[in-house]
Amino acid sequence: MYAEKIDLVLVAGESSGDQLAAVLLQGAQANYAQVSSAGIVGDAMQKQGAQAWWPSQSLAVRGYFEPIRHLPRILNMRRELIERVTTQRPDVFIGIDAPDFNLGVEKIVRAKGVPTMHYVSPSIWAWRPKRIEKIRQAVDHMLLIFPFEQKIYDDAGIAATYVGHPFAKQIPLQADTAAARTLLNVSQSAFCLAILPGSRASEISYNAPNFFKAAQLIAQRLAASGSEQEFVCLIPVAHANLRAELERIQREQAPNLAIRWFDGQARSVMEAADATIVASGTASLEVALYKKPSIISYKTSWLSAQIYPKVALQPWIGLPNILMQTSFIPEVLQDAATAEGLADTLMQEMNRYAVNATVNEQLTDMHHSLIADTPNLCAQAIETVHRQARSVQSV
Repeated sequence: MYAEKIDLVLVAGESSGDQLAAVLLQGAQANYAQVSSAGIVGDAMQKQGAQAWWPSQSLAVRGYFEPIRHLPRILNMRRELIERVTTQRPDVFIGIDAPDFNLGVEKIVRAKGVPTMHYVSPSIWAWRPKRIEKIRQAVDHMLLIFPFEQKIYDDAGIAATYVGHPFAKQIPLQADTAAARTLLNVSQSAFCLAILPGSRASEISYNAPNFFKAAQLIAQRLAASGSEQEFVCLIPVAHANLRAELERIQREQAPNLAIRWFDGQARSVMEAADATIVASGTASLEVALYKKPSIISYKTSWLSAQIYPKVALQPWIGLPNILMQTSFIPEVLQDAATAEGLADTLMQEMNRYAVNATVNEQLTDMHHSLIADTPNLCAQAIETVHRQARSVQSV
């Protein structure tokens, strides 16, 4: 154990970053006598004792043009954050994901003498490779969640540590569907379709309508094929303030669906499901780790959709496909993401999983590649940065 107290300021931009930061805090608390933490934090971080200066949801905007209307609020929050960090001077400032916000803040506070770390590398391997130079100016140490990223940072001469993906240890190698259904009080005999349209209001408005309509089509097709199974949609709501909008969309688009709503509990829903429709993002990796038939779908504004293919360096948007470097899980995007397109593709995947035993084996290999001692590796990196900062100050 590192004997002394450590003072951290953390910024997590959405629910996935909140979960990652909570694991980091667990490692810090196991390795330091006392941990003080505050910043832009979510529920999981607060459960680890972090003080919320602002909630993580305050940064949960996405796309090229969608954030513009939130810009005045975000800029004001950014200014206040920088002022607090440079005044309080924590031992380490750690930005978790949200690179468009965090890298700029990290560069400023680092220039003012506050040691900085960033958890989750920006996708320089997917797009905007020149961002590595911005990272060099902003970050003393990068925490990496994918093994192939280590060489990129080693080649660039930027200190970095592959810490594994914490989800890979948190999610069992073999799903226990029955136990998850018992936990959620869901019928063991029903066909359960999980719907995860995203954790932001903008994602829900683009994705949820056709996700619901696709679910209704699948229910109708299964019934027409002679199936007597009860069909139930399981929907974990990332944030309570999103539920009313999701319920409104469901009533308009698929009023006859049997729905079970859950406040959070996304992983239990993934484990309980027979199949899943998921928006791109971290949740797509979680779904893949549960090794159930799934498809990745995403819709965004027309302008954002026109720009992305011109700057992308990878042919995929789903994390499992990028990690496996193949189109393993179907991606149904933009104009193709109709109700019919989603329903057709997911039913094809259900058939593939039923007849091809190697599907599970390949997903298990991916799962193993992401397992590491994440909490302690994070703590070791924090101590390295802290020790280096103290040695510079003592010179």
